[in-house]
Amino acid sequence: MKFVAAIDQGTTSTRCILFNALGQIEATDQLEHSQLTPQPGWVEHDAEQIWVNTQTVIQGALARASATAKDVAAIGITNQRETAVIWERRTGKPICPAIVWQDLRTTEICARLTQRGLAKAITDKTGLPIATYFSGPKIRWMLDNISGAQSRAERGELLFGTMDTWLVWQLTGEHVTDVTNASRTLLMNIDTLKWDDELLDALNIPRSLLPEIRPSISALGTAKGHLDGVPVTAVFGDQQAALFGQCCFEPGDVKNTYGTGCFLLMNIGTEPCRSQHGLLTTVAYQMANQAPVYALEGSIAIAGAAVQWLRDNLGLISRASEVEQLAASVPNNGDVFFVPAFSGLFAPYWRDDARGMFIGLTRHSNKGHIARAVLEATAFQTWDVTEAMQRDANARLSSLKVDGKMVENELLMQFQADVLAIPVVRASTPETTALGAAYGAGLGIGYFASLDELRARWQASRTWAPSSATEERHALIARWHQAVQRSFGWVR
Repeated sequence: MKFVAAIDQGTTSTRCILFNALGQIEATDQLEHSQLTPQPGWVEHDAEQIWVNTQTVIQGALARASATAKDVAAIGITNQRETAVIWERRTGKPICPAIVWQDLRTTEICARLTQRGLAKAITDKTGLPIATYFSGPKIRWMLDNISGAQSRAERGELLFGTMDTWLVWQLTGEHVTDVTNASRTLLMNIDTLKWDDELLDALNIPRSLLPEIRPSISALGTAKGHLDGVPVTAVFGDQQAALFGQCCFEPGDVKNTYGTGCFLLMNIGTEPCRSQHGLLTTVAYQMANQAPVYALEGSIAIAGAAVQWLRDNLGLISRASEVEQLAASVPNNGDVFFVPAFSGLFAPYWRDDARGMFIGLTRHSNKGHIARAVLEATAFQTWDVTEAMQRDANARLSSLKVDGKMVENELLMQFQADVLAIPVVRASTPETTALGAAYGAGLGIGYFASLDELRARWQASRTWAPSSATEERHALIARWHQAVQRSFGWVR
């Protein structure tokens, strides 16, 4: 066998990447899918389009490598996590568009859970706050708003899944998920790793709707179609896959992925301590027949998406890559700050009443200041999360491993190092999310020998050292917090 296949089903696109036995990319193919926004605050995907795209990119990657299914040892899947779809068991047809993790339509459902006094119990069991981010309330919305859905779910006619479950079901016919994705639903108890009866009752969700929960690295099914006969041996939510691909296998290891949003995860070992500072406790990964490993996570909703917004909505740039040059056209932000609360603010604030804003604009402000403020907002949000993470872990970070598309932006990475006052280290392999899925799949069938083997391969491609401008750093962070406070309470 030559390759391990990683299917990376993300928020904006789906990719298939073939990795060799050295963890190097041999071939890749990618397709974007439609972003549907039928109402303000709603974000949807067409799950059937995603499945068609998945089949196409599998074919494309195989063709680029002049390979067939017989050349593939195993399949690993990584996915946008909280995006939810319900489909008919008999026909496989979704009952409505998939509701994306960024979607805000479940605000009232979440408010009712809080009003019922369930916030502490839910957080104690799941490690998560009640928020529109997670999939359980999305299930409740679909059962409430799609005609006959509740009764059909109770009769066992419907199936729910996050995008990993949807793809595994299409590939293999198995209705399963892994512990990392299940831990993002508000329905799984992170101590028992099982669907929790009290949580299901709180949202009135029939157990028959839900997939079986399996370890991240385990036998999950055997593919048909273009990868006929190839075992699926790993599934991770995308941020957990990036943690795995960054070889963060020891407690205290931290990575940040800069994509559509920003996601910091810290490995905290086999004890799921609950955050006291606005972070999530989530399952990092579980290998078959082993204890789960947990992580603290800080989720930032808008990072690269703000650069896309500059391009698509404001027309300040024609390509996302141009934002660095525009931001570098000014020596500093000119006291202009941007709070990217397009969908409220996630960690550590959890304020769905916040909305995006620029503040500090004067007649001196220009396009460069706008672009710089947008980039700096990502670094400031990362500071907020790392500060909460260090308080929860009672330890200071010595460096930050980074990955994702935005780490190509050297101005942003240097500013990030300056704001955090620690080195920022970019991995030599940019595709750490897909690599994590491939590593897991390979471990599942012995293609890779051990975690130690994977750790020995990790290399840095670039390190940004922080500047020593401590006073300026503190002033910028204080100004950022002033701006954040002013974004609260816009939605009433």
